[in-house]
Amino acid sequence: MSIDVTSEGKTTAIRKSGWRELLASEDWWAVWIGLFLVFLGIVLWKAGSSISVITAQIPKWTTIETLGTSLSSRAGSIVLLFLSFLVLFSITAHFLHLSIGKFIASFTILFVVSVLINLFSTWGWAQQYNLESPIVALIIGLVAGNLIPIADWFSTALRTELYVKVGIVLLGATLPFTLIIQAGPVAFLQASLIAISTFLVIYFVGTRWFGLDPHFASVLGVGGSVCGVSAAIAVGGAIKAKKEHVSISISLVVIWAVFSIFLLTFLIKLLGIPAGAAGAWIGTSEFADAAGITAASAFGEHALTSFTLLKVIGRDIFIGVWSFILAFISITYWENKQAGTKANPSEIWHRFPKFIIGFLIASILLTVVIAVSALPTHDAITANIIAPIKELRTWAFTFTFLSIGLTTRFKSLTAFGWRPLAAFSTGAVFNIVLGYILSVLLLHNYWAGL
Repeated sequence: MSIDVTSEGKTTAIRKSGWRELLASEDWWAVWIGLFLVFLGIVLWKAGSSISVITAQIPKWTTIETLGTSLSSRAGSIVLLFLSFLVLFSITAHFLHLSIGKFIASFTILFVVSVLINLFSTWGWAQQYNLESPIVALIIGLVAGNLIPIADWFSTALRTELYVKVGIVLLGATLPFTLIIQAGPVAFLQASLIAISTFLVIYFVGTRWFGLDPHFASVLGVGGSVCGVSAAIAVGGAIKAKKEHVSISISLVVIWAVFSIFLLTFLIKLLGIPAGAAGAWIGTSEFADAAGITAASAFGEHALTSFTLLKVIGRDIFIGVWSFILAFISITYWENKQAGTKANPSEIWHRFPKFIIGFLIASILLTVVIAVSALPTHDAITANIIAPIKELRTWAFTFTFLSIGLTTRFKSLTAFGWRPLAAFSTGAVFNIVLGYILSVLLLHNYWAGL
């Protein structure tokens, strides 16, 4: 999980070249790949087809016979998916000056393992416990990465940031602005309050009480206040945090996200909280979308709706906000203070996460497509564009989480001691308490009548 794609010398040369940065930056390639897939989805839909032909969506199965039938009928789609990702990522690897041969070999293995993970996640037993592909990928990656030595050539395809950024751009195409507006000012304000206050608590506690580096405390803060793993990676890259800081933040997010599934489910049932408020509480207090969906699904469709409005729409959009704000602070204050030199304002643009631009373009593009289409075709747009792009996003996140697990070493995490855990846990507890006050005590009627 490398934060820096190029050396400082190469980075300087690229910046002097101007437009060449568009072809030598992992951020920009995430934008190109994500938007290409979105445009492809729209073009195929206009042509009477669908991008679903390359999503390799495997339906739920319960027996070996049904699994065999599903695989045989979707073998072509799996091959097309592999070739599509292989070509797009190999082109990216070329411009990032990676070994194409090593990348192709290692990505092939990564893809095969991801397919096996997808097959497991579509098994009826796994779906019963909401074991989604990204979470399973993370668990398998962590176990394998800490038990099996990873060859250097295989690490070529473990491009965590590239995969997660592509996934975030695709996320924009699944969240049209019209849907965001439907969340309403109450939902957005609640999500904003949670995201801002929890970040400040973790950052303050981490830097003032436990003496953590501001970069480290910032990555912990966004991991616990916005969108867990994705936010930690995005902000870590924007502020040039250490690889170990991002890895520890991801580990703490996963640990608390899994723990919160059981804690929130128990408390909601114990207190008899209705579905709408229950989903809102989960949406304000869970750190990961997959874990939150797991908890909210236990309380029905109403809970899933309120959860989605607060977590997936309300809090996830803060990835870009925090990336920009913290990149600005890091360049103009933290790094400037340490180096004792004047910060270059242009560095803010170079450090700004470009994939957020892709996210916004994808969201606006789908909004326009929906707006200019007749009402009867909206369902067709959802089925042939948005739903398949969600599947592609899931594949991108599966690659991401598998790469995270394979590159995370528990031994390196223990070197930082108990302080990161204490800082993050303080914010997590604050988050849960504030989420209860807002969702159940103050806004109960709003969420109940949604």
